[in-house]
Amino acid sequence: MRILALETSTEHCSCALWHDGALSESRAHAGQRHSSMLLPMVSALLAEGGVVLGQLDGIAFGAGPGSFTGVRIACSVAQGLAFARDLPLLPIVTLEALAEANGGERVLACLDARMGELYLAAYQRDGAAWRLLHAPALVRPAALPALTGHFAACGSGFAVQAQALGAAYALISVAADAVPRAAAVASLGARALAAGRGLAAEAAAPLYLRDKVALDVHEQAAARAARQAA
Repeated sequence: MRILALETSTEHCSCALWHDGALSESRAHAGQRHSSMLLPMVSALLAEGGVVLGQLDGIAFGAGPGSFTGVRIACSVAQGLAFARDLPLLPIVTLEALAEANGGERVLACLDARMGELYLAAYQRDGAAWRLLHAPALVRPAALPALTGHFAACGSGFAVQAQALGAAYALISVAADAVPRAAAVASLGARALAAGRGLAAEAAAPLYLRDKVALDVHEQAAARAARQAA
């Protein structure tokens, strides 16, 4: 089985190739340059692995939640490549990719959603798969969902809201610098394809948990006032 994976949901950009369980990955800090960096990275990775598009069995991508622009780039590039060779697409939740890379048995994955909010999900390992303890959600630090038990924590949410998250949950470890990576997306994609969960290219879509991407003028002023009062 050969799976190409793309992940651009944060400021980092990565792609990976799964070949019968062997993984190779290319990654870089892209900032806002995902659209110009991703395809050259994919081309170099495939060439290094001696694989052409027609030899792939599917393409996995980080579907979100994450940066609106980032998840759209991963989805659109995956769709373009899949259309060219009639390949199935495998949308992978970025928070599950964080859990997969973490390696813990119970994982709380949390990304900074900006605007004072967090993307959060909780998982428990169930054999080779993950069982949802809390579905991906957009939450505020003052209204975190109740979760019992101990968790390995990962993601940028723990860098920006360490106090609130640490007070709400029993954390056995914290990897605040962890980001979703294509290698984990590829591993999850391979399992999804083996389970028959591939989608036609036109059916794949990003996972958005928020409709609004910016604060209005009044909300920005309120946020500044809150920061000054803190």
